[in-house]
Amino acid sequence: MSCFYIVIHLDLYWKHSPLKFLLWVSNFVSIIVGLFFCYAGLFSNGREDGYVQLSEPLSKNSSIQNKSDDRQGSCVGGEGITSYANANVLSIVTFSWMGPLLALGYKKTLDLEDVPQLVNRDSANVIFSCFMDKLESDGDGGIGGRISTLKLVKTLIHLTWKEVLLTTLFYIVSTLASYIGPYLINIFVNYLNSPLQLKYKGYALVSIFFISKLIRCLSDKHLFFQLRKMAIRVRAALLAIIYKKGLGLSIQSKLGYTIGENTNLISVDVERIALFCWYLHDIWRVPVQVVLALLILYKYLGLASLVAFFATLILMLANVPLGKLQKKFQESLMDSKDRRMKVTTEALRYMRFLKLQGWEMKFLAMIIDIRNFETRWLKKLLYTSALTTVVYLSAPMFVSMVTFGFCVLMGISLESGKILSAIATFEILKGAIYNLPDTIFMIVQTKVSIDRIASFLYLDDFHPNIVQKLPRDDDVKVAVEAVKGNFSWDLHSPNLTLKDLNFRVYHGSKVAICGSVGSGKSSLLSCILGEVPKVSGAIKLNGTKAYVAQSPWIQSGKIVDNILFGKKMDKERYDMILEACSLKKDLELCAFGDQTIIGDRGINLSGGQKQRIQIARALYHDADIYLLDDPFSAVDAHTGAHLYKECLLRILGSKTVIYVTHQVEFLPSADLILVMKNGRITQAGKYEEILSSGTDFMELIGAHKKALVDLNSFKPDIALDNLISGEEDGNMMHIKKSIQDDEDSETKNRKTEKLVRPEGQLVQEEKREKGEVSLSIYWEYVTTAYKGAFVPLILLAQILFQLLLLGSTYWMVWATPVSGDVRPHVRGSTLIFVYVVLTLGCSFCLLIRSMLIVTVGYKTATLLFNKMHLCIFRASQSFFDSTPSGRILNRASIDQSALDTSIPHQIEELLITIIEFLGIAAVMSQIAWQMFIVFIPMIVICIWYQQYYKAAARELSRLFGVCQAPIIQHFSESTLGSTTIRCFNQEERFIRTNLKLVDEYSRPKFYFSGAIEWLCFRIDMLASFTYAISLVFLISELKGALSPGVMGMAVIYGLGFSMHGVVWDLSILESKIISVERILQYAFIPSEPPLLIEENRPGRDWPSQGKIDIIDLQVRYAPHLPLVLQGITCTFHEGMKIGIVGRTGSGKSTLVHVLFRMLEPAAGQILIDDINISKIGLHDLRSRMSIIPQDPIIFEGTLRSNLDPLEEYTDEQIWEALDRCQLGDEVRKNEGKLDFEVTENGDNWSMGQRQLICLARVLLKRSKILVLDEATASVDTATDYVIQQTLRKHFSGSTVITIAHRLTSVLDLDRVLLLDNGVILEYDTPAKLLDIKSSSFTKLVNEYTRRCSS
Repeated sequence: MSCFYIVIHLDLYWKHSPLKFLLWVSNFVSIIVGLFFCYAGLFSNGREDGYVQLSEPLSKNSSIQNKSDDRQGSCVGGEGITSYANANVLSIVTFSWMGPLLALGYKKTLDLEDVPQLVNRDSANVIFSCFMDKLESDGDGGIGGRISTLKLVKTLIHLTWKEVLLTTLFYIVSTLASYIGPYLINIFVNYLNSPLQLKYKGYALVSIFFISKLIRCLSDKHLFFQLRKMAIRVRAALLAIIYKKGLGLSIQSKLGYTIGENTNLISVDVERIALFCWYLHDIWRVPVQVVLALLILYKYLGLASLVAFFATLILMLANVPLGKLQKKFQESLMDSKDRRMKVTTEALRYMRFLKLQGWEMKFLAMIIDIRNFETRWLKKLLYTSALTTVVYLSAPMFVSMVTFGFCVLMGISLESGKILSAIATFEILKGAIYNLPDTIFMIVQTKVSIDRIASFLYLDDFHPNIVQKLPRDDDVKVAVEAVKGNFSWDLHSPNLTLKDLNFRVYHGSKVAICGSVGSGKSSLLSCILGEVPKVSGAIKLNGTKAYVAQSPWIQSGKIVDNILFGKKMDKERYDMILEACSLKKDLELCAFGDQTIIGDRGINLSGGQKQRIQIARALYHDADIYLLDDPFSAVDAHTGAHLYKECLLRILGSKTVIYVTHQVEFLPSADLILVMKNGRITQAGKYEEILSSGTDFMELIGAHKKALVDLNSFKPDIALDNLISGEEDGNMMHIKKSIQDDEDSETKNRKTEKLVRPEGQLVQEEKREKGEVSLSIYWEYVTTAYKGAFVPLILLAQILFQLLLLGSTYWMVWATPVSGDVRPHVRGSTLIFVYVVLTLGCSFCLLIRSMLIVTVGYKTATLLFNKMHLCIFRASQSFFDSTPSGRILNRASIDQSALDTSIPHQIEELLITIIEFLGIAAVMSQIAWQMFIVFIPMIVICIWYQQYYKAAARELSRLFGVCQAPIIQHFSESTLGSTTIRCFNQEERFIRTNLKLVDEYSRPKFYFSGAIEWLCFRIDMLASFTYAISLVFLISELKGALSPGVMGMAVIYGLGFSMHGVVWDLSILESKIISVERILQYAFIPSEPPLLIEENRPGRDWPSQGKIDIIDLQVRYAPHLPLVLQGITCTFHEGMKIGIVGRTGSGKSTLVHVLFRMLEPAAGQILIDDINISKIGLHDLRSRMSIIPQDPIIFEGTLRSNLDPLEEYTDEQIWEALDRCQLGDEVRKNEGKLDFEVTENGDNWSMGQRQLICLARVLLKRSKILVLDEATASVDTATDYVIQQTLRKHFSGSTVITIAHRLTSVLDLDRVLLLDNGVILEYDTPAKLLDIKSSSFTKLVNEYTRRCSS
């Protein structure tokens, strides 16, 4: 109302109606006071008690914590709330509450602990609770209900309604204040032209100009701060709901969304929706600005304003086809980005395997190909955006050209004041028209992102009611019961996964599930967990459950946290479980014990260690029912026997245990054995009962019996009957003593090893550059493409544009009379012709500048992308062991997106503002050189402020870059382990962790927003006072000395005079350029030796024999660490079959890694067919050998792409390999045959089938050297036998090196190499070693046979 009254009073005043001075004062005071009260009333610093008392249980603990944080008062530091929580109105208006943090940042480098907590209302916990409450109050909402795009948008608006209302108010005030200058400039020019006007009238005008600039400054700063706050709230809500949804997705829903796509949802789509907050009000603001502009134009130019309106309307309507085009390009760009992130995620997860196979460059080529396809859409999008920008930056000049042309044509008089008023109006209108394409572009992008998130939230959840939970009752003896159960992973498929399930498991019983590969064993456990959709029948559960997955799921973090898994520490139970799981000795190896941080996906643990940590987690949980999926496959014979005895028989003696196993020796002690085939339970009963009642079970144990017979032929002193019946032989005491001696020796070795372990964690905190962003980063960026050749051209184009723009305004002011009674200097046609030429010159310069910036930006992004990815893929394995994949993915998605679009745009914006500022300063200084007396101190103070602010703002910007990766990492991990998390009922804890990570990301974001507005507020205030002084100087000293039109031009340009734009764009650019800094960090990683050495390339048929000579081989993991392999010398003759055995940490895997040059020897050498492997390229070496790893690795894609990623073999060869490993018939059943889809992680194939696919790979390759790294650990004995027979038949002439836990698989090999603490203890034929009773190999075999007989 106050604003409305002041406009009326101004109108009356200029119509010569006298008004009292006090009325003017009351108008301005009421405006300022009204704004203060509106701001204070609408925005109460987050003290929103209604939101704190939340009903949702999840938020209670956190709310209490937040309240206690509130009571701690104002302090700088992560544990307290900043002074923002208790700031008074003046402090809020001037952003003084940021002072303590900026002062701290000026003194030291800020860390996350220095950044204060958010106020309660802005914490992720409270935001998410409000968000969920609103969703659930809208009918069938909530995470379990279906969420449409419209519903999601409505809920987000409800969540931010205060910020929306407040920013609307600020926008209205700012828009009205911005039009006061154009409205009054004609009056000001007339005043300057009239010598009779009273001086106080000039001072009144100056005061109005100054106050309007002041009000605009205040409203803009708080507008931008509130928009940023809104973005933080939206981001927190979306990150929280996407995480919760991902945790609750059913397995079928997961198959449709890969981790790479999910990463894009939280890293790209959420960020884009948060960014849309800046464009939200443009939807209504642009029409309002156009209407106000037309009113001013109508006042001064009459009917010509209608021409201006139609010209503006035509330009706006042109956005419709452009918007559709941009939407199409954006959707295609996001789809290809999803595909790229999917392949990148998979490649990083399996990088060790890719390097062993020599496939890493193939995967890099795939990523580059996808990126090239992505850049096609990116180029279209960028060039379309650039053209749109050119058209709409030229639009105000085009509208003014048409309007002035119409005036000349119709004889409407053009005077300096009217021209300036029109140009100032068009200049404001330029902002509206310039923002319009951006707004439409953002609406399009945001619509795509919201649709993507809504479709993710629309997916089916895990259904907890598949399993009937019976009330816990001690009288009920049944723990698990299935009645006529039919289940299927795909409800649309006619083939059921599990058929006719009927079984009953009693409390305290031990149930073993066995069967051949792909028979449905793991699916049966998933069915009990409630993960498999039910077709018919019922499955009932009585009691709590714990689960050990077949593929170990380990969280990044400390070992102790993985074992406790949310439970409180009970030291006595904890130590007992560590002992039972044989983890104590492993922890002794670690310098940090159980505080050791585990790398991404447990990368710094062996397969056996991961499995034992999983078992320890389940045991510590103390559940009623234990579901163990092949828990002993990844551990050696000795450890397996220990786990079975200590865990299953002792600690879980009174519990219900259902375990899948391929080890036949664990079957006799089970109370019930379920034999599975083709998804059915074909036999059920005790060991003795089913031994004689069917062929399925006999098939499974037949291979095991044959292996024991083979073992018996080597050991005549142990009778087969004794092995099966369980009688102890007379050697037991000797064996126990030997084992004890071995354990003592092993402990001694491990203690020695521990003393020299490095005193640093493998996974360190992410490296964060400190101090100023180096100028070398900017230089690297601008000179990457075309060596910076286009940069001078871009600068020249922008300078020419600014000169022509100022020249066109100066021409119009100079060439037109000050008033209607003065004769014009030039004819109307000349006036318009020159103006048109200058305008077209401006447009041409704009076109050149925009096209060059897009070209250079796109080229730079592509070159840096290729450079970073090449460095990552050529990095040594140690880099991947110590770097969580989230950090790399963060750079490949978020930072790369900044390079693709944000940074070129931001450089363009900075260039515009700097040259515009210099242009305005030149115009104002041209009037009077004395202006420099005011300008220079102002610029000096602004630069000082900027330097003071920069130290804190830069580190805050880096912090939110670093704090984003843990959110992605936690989300990816949780999605992979959702089955385990749900089984242990840990969803709420994981959601709380996610909310904590979101808060850690939001804190630096929030305070960065405060910091930048603190700076801009002060700079704008300085500019406002400088402007006021300049105007006073104009009317007091220069009135009459200069042309009123030229002086009016200085006033109009002065309205936009401020260093705020320069500082703002510089600050934003510095925060964005950190993405370049982060990408360059990974563009200079030390790489492995060359892939190819042209002068030392082996022949095509190398190795033709397969002979391996190891000569005095010494290996250490790092220069400061002790030797892991201590002078090994031996020869593997061509065609030999060698078994490598030894306890954990003896150096077995290290030897294999040296053979593939994953590690380089400290001394000694390895010769293959008399060629030193250190002298040839890595690709030549790795591609000529084959390996089947312990964990079968399958990539998303087709079966063909998995078997033959390099596309070297024909279909006939592939079918032949599949038939040889007994997978051919299974594949022929599938609709796509060789093109049958393989989902992420190979989840639609069983573990055993995946191992057979790995076998088919090596059968295709037919290398002369084959390494089996515990390759048959995940398959049943019968399949193991098939694999061994296949290998013997088809690799009879190859050298085969086997690292095995099943000693039966090494007994018929030519040689056994026994390692202990990096030294060869024994190397001979199995028969000779077994003849020596005291040999270490004999002791290992005795343990195995004892386990089989116990």
